[in-house]
Amino acid sequence: MAGKPLIPDPEMLDEEKPELTEAFFTNARPMVEVFPELVAGLEAWQAEERRRRGQRGPQKAPTKVQLTLRVDRDVLDADRATGPGWQRRMNDALRSGIGGEPTR
Repeated sequence: MAGKPLIPDPEMLDEEKPELTEAFFTNARPMVEVFPELVAGLEAWQAEERRRRGQRGPQKAPTKVQLTLRVDRDVLDADRATGPGWQRRMNDALRSGIGGEPTR
């Protein structure tokens, strides 16, 4: 098929499906210019789909800072033994040490 020009099938062309000409492509505009809201919605949807199931999205306004902190094993074990939410409770204990109010 290489080198052989493509000839459109006349049965496939009609008023609803005209042949695409140079004039069509000259007048074509990017989709973002014609349908900006649709493109924005599509980009948001694609961003959500890129995340894996159960993965959190980016924080709108990050309030926490990740750090490495060395604590005694027994302190960590005692905090983890309190169950889910132990990191928040540990944060609240540190906050109370500087005279702050607990979160939530």
